[in-house]
Amino acid sequence: MAIVTPQQSIIKDINMAADGYRKLEWVQGRMPVMNHLRQEYADSRPLQDVTVTCCLHLEAKTGYLLQTLQAAGASVVACASNPLSTQDDVVAALVDSGITVYAIHGESMAEYERFLNLALDAEPHAIIDDGADLVTLLHKERRQQAQTIIGACEETTTGIVRLRSMDRDSALLFPVIAVNDAYMKYLFDNRYGTGQSVWDGINRTTNLVVAGKNVVVAGYGWCGKGVSMRALGMGAKVIITEIDPIKANEAIMDGFQVMPMSEAAQLGDIFITVTGNINVIRGEHMERMRDGAIMANAGHFDVEISKPDLTSLAKSQRLLKNNIEEITLHDGRRLYLLAEGRLVNLAAGDGHPAEVMDLSFSLQAMSLVYLLQNRPELGCHVYNVPAVIDQKVARLKLQTAGVAIDDLTVEQKSYLADWDTNL
Repeated sequence: MAIVTPQQSIIKDINMAADGYRKLEWVQGRMPVMNHLRQEYADSRPLQDVTVTCCLHLEAKTGYLLQTLQAAGASVVACASNPLSTQDDVVAALVDSGITVYAIHGESMAEYERFLNLALDAEPHAIIDDGADLVTLLHKERRQQAQTIIGACEETTTGIVRLRSMDRDSALLFPVIAVNDAYMKYLFDNRYGTGQSVWDGINRTTNLVVAGKNVVVAGYGWCGKGVSMRALGMGAKVIITEIDPIKANEAIMDGFQVMPMSEAAQLGDIFITVTGNINVIRGEHMERMRDGAIMANAGHFDVEISKPDLTSLAKSQRLLKNNIEEITLHDGRRLYLLAEGRLVNLAAGDGHPAEVMDLSFSLQAMSLVYLLQNRPELGCHVYNVPAVIDQKVARLKLQTAGVAIDDLTVEQKSYLADWDTNL
């Protein structure tokens, strides 16, 4: 661990910056919407004199978002939203480019909490969060800071669940934009991004064939849909577990088996949780699993697979190889937990593809600017991303891809607007 001045960042090694810059260069070439916004914001400087603190997965795509905020005039401070998703070389490059960072890959939970507090010590005007840890900490332990916070943007489903709960309890002290709930976020990031990156993490970690295996996906939201779609494409037999009867019917219509986890536990070869809830796979399920069953989590926090239950059932545990823990039960069966039950796509992979995060982080940057420009009209609530921002990101994506679409004619607009039109 090194302390780097003058920013007083806490990172692993500033000498890794060259490798980080190369990763940033790679993703920048594949994020055309962000490139467009970076140029626009570099000219208009909408974040001039604004301090933005970000709690995010600190890898290359996120790094480019932070550089874009910096180009827009912001003073940027960052910490990690997951102890295992930080890429130390990218962090070194960010610090070298003038961004303050408190993050080290594999940091302890004590360090994680310390870094959250250090990030808030910067007295930010705005927050970008992924999982709502930073916002929750501020509300619980540093409420006095809320007086100077203009607002926050939240990246992921788990964080939105927490924040909407706070909103219902009238506990929010400033407005929050639910970036995760934008169409251009969940339709693409959650479905195609999660779908691909989860399997990237599992496949590079296990190096096993997927075809022919029984894959159990817990949760059929947009992330679950993506994971299931990719599993099917690789030849797996997919089983869905759900608590929502509408989503369960949708999974059936999409061609998947649906059953309770208690039944699926006996059949699965690979289990993937994508729910945002706690103890989705518990001891009662683990006791029914086959010898060799593999468990991975794609929800934000490492609580979906009950690690306490797993430990209580274990005769022995060992780290078999990087990101694969082998748990031997008393009857000799072996279960395998990937990446400590943390986000497998980031803890054991590089996260979502750059082309997908191009959309999500463009929404983040534009939502933050919108929040700052419209704060007087916003109460202390969770707000959806304005449709005009969603539409702009969609149109920029098409434009940068060289794709044109039709526009409504004057006649068509009139037809749609007039309920009394003669047919």
